[in-house]
Amino acid sequence: MRFVDIVVSKEHRFSVGVEEESGRMFVSIPVSSRIVDYGEYYEISESDYVLFVRDPAAAVGFVMECRSRLHDDLLIVEPGWNRGTPV
Repeated sequence: MRFVDIVVSKEHRFSVGVEEESGRMFVSIPVSSRIVDYGEYYEISESDYVLFVRDPAAAVGFVMECRSRLHDDLLIVEPGWNRGTPV
């Protein structure tokens, strides 16, 4: 998989982009575990992608829900046994 960020919000610590091989659109948040820092990638709809690219502030509510693990059903890559904590 090759995740390409299109928009990055340093203030709110997330990115919006496209996974190049599948064309799936995503929101990514940084996560940290004892072993490694990594990103979790949540699939979003095309309409959300267009909205979030045009207006990144519109994604903040969704990002906060991802940090609270309310959208784990949308994870593109399932976390391992030692899942990290959103930062």
